[in-house]
Amino acid sequence: MEMEQLRSMGFSDELAAEALAVTGGKSTLKATEWILSHKSSSNNPTTCSSNPSPFQPKLDRFFNFNSSKDREIESTTTTTTTHHLSKRLKTTPHPQIPPDNTHPPHEPLSERMRPRTVNDVVGQDHLLSHNSLLRSAIDCSRIPSIIFWGPPGTGKTSIAKAIINSIPLHNQNQNKPMLLYRLVCLSAVTCGVKDVRDTVEEAKKMRVKNNRRTVLFVDEVHRFNKSQQDSFLPVIEDGSIVFMGATTENPSFHLITPLLSRCRLLIVNPLKPQHIQTLLERAVNDADKGLAKSVGIRVEVDHDAIEFLSSNSDGDARVALNALEISATTAAARVPVNPFKPIEEEDKDGNSVLNEENSVGSVVATVTLDDAKEAFQCKHLAYDRAGEEHYNLISALHKSMRGSDADAAIYWLARMLEGGEQPLYIARRLIRFASEDVGLADPLALNQAVSCYQACHFLGMPECNVILAQCVAYLALAPKSVSVYRAIGAAQEVVRKSVGQNEGVPLHLRNAPTKLMKEVGYGKGYIYTPDDPLSKQSYLPPSLQGYKFLEHPNSNPPEK
Repeated sequence: MEMEQLRSMGFSDELAAEALAVTGGKSTLKATEWILSHKSSSNNPTTCSSNPSPFQPKLDRFFNFNSSKDREIESTTTTTTTHHLSKRLKTTPHPQIPPDNTHPPHEPLSERMRPRTVNDVVGQDHLLSHNSLLRSAIDCSRIPSIIFWGPPGTGKTSIAKAIINSIPLHNQNQNKPMLLYRLVCLSAVTCGVKDVRDTVEEAKKMRVKNNRRTVLFVDEVHRFNKSQQDSFLPVIEDGSIVFMGATTENPSFHLITPLLSRCRLLIVNPLKPQHIQTLLERAVNDADKGLAKSVGIRVEVDHDAIEFLSSNSDGDARVALNALEISATTAAARVPVNPFKPIEEEDKDGNSVLNEENSVGSVVATVTLDDAKEAFQCKHLAYDRAGEEHYNLISALHKSMRGSDADAAIYWLARMLEGGEQPLYIARRLIRFASEDVGLADPLALNQAVSCYQACHFLGMPECNVILAQCVAYLALAPKSVSVYRAIGAAQEVVRKSVGQNEGVPLHLRNAPTKLMKEVGYGKGYIYTPDDPLSKQSYLPPSLQGYKFLEHPNSNPPEK
């Protein structure tokens, strides 16, 4: 079985036998890895036999042993059949995949399919419609400094690049028109202030030399600290650069106010399933940089597979395109190449002609729904345990329980658990809720929440999901009282306003464990309440006599 698989991949019998002998003869994968490493370390590789194997097209599709040019040079010293083969490779390129040096096949599909201009951008009409502020700025060739804020895979980087390509050409030199702006892309993950300074210096030179302005695009700009963000302020202010930043985090939390005041904040919305479907169909139909370039053969995708990928990517185009590329690779691996028919045959006149049955251009891979499911494995959820979505979901859970909507509360709980949230974090928030929102209306709620935390600690995920759901449902259906929450808040506010002027503890409330303390009046006048339950003894400082912090639920109308 292993020998047949290696032969079907185009390896000679001698090389396949040697590889299986060295690797134990039980794994085709190990044998293939040995052949590849043996080939790369040898000065005279013997990966394939000297004569072209009928399996060569399939082999070339999976392993890049030699370029077409290398094979042509090699073929001049071999047989006439090999000469004809090299001539065909040179003069008849793949009809569906024209050469494209700007988008090499090893690039991910999501990178190759970036929109070229703003007209190609999908799903962001609120930013790029014909009457929008940004489109007007592009038409006038006056780009402002911008912060793009949105989830991953929604097109923040793509929009920035498309804006530059959409600006009319600068015709100062009539013989060679050029873009008025040039784009420099940096990532806050890998660069620092020195890279920014170097870019600014180069931008100033370009401005003086040929009147071209520089757009500095910084991806993940929220990863820069305060001092690093400060370095942008003077160069934005004096116009040395046009600044564009992209962030997935809330700018009000992660970007300094002076930087925000110098930029326009534009919100990039998550893509809807119909938008993702449009992008996937583009990738399927684009012969220049689409799926066909990834796998080397023509690809067809079932409509069910496209719908599945669109609806399970959670608005992230990058996730959907990468899953589509994996699906196409899986489908291409199933495409057979007939080993009993040569790539070229002779016609009745003796001329060498291409055998269409084994032509790479005539082979079609079909991506099915099963391929898409296999590529995805599980539904993609936009959730970051340290990001804004973390706080958005816990807020939704808290407010749903406060509103006594048990169904909504359980749904948001499920969203957090499926997103990978730590169950103990959720349990801690439930303990807080039991006192803050249920409080004295149901004192047992706190016991429920504490027991839930302990049970989650004992069991962990996935078994503790039911325990969390039980506690969430109990708290959502319990009567609510915020009297304790308001009481402690009011008391703390009084203490804060009296900083430096807080009164001492009244003498009758002070403990008097020694004779001296009793002599100076500690504990004098204190009434032991069990002996006199009806005493009107005061416990607040004199200035706060009669002050009411707690509105007990049993002595007041029920809270709404």
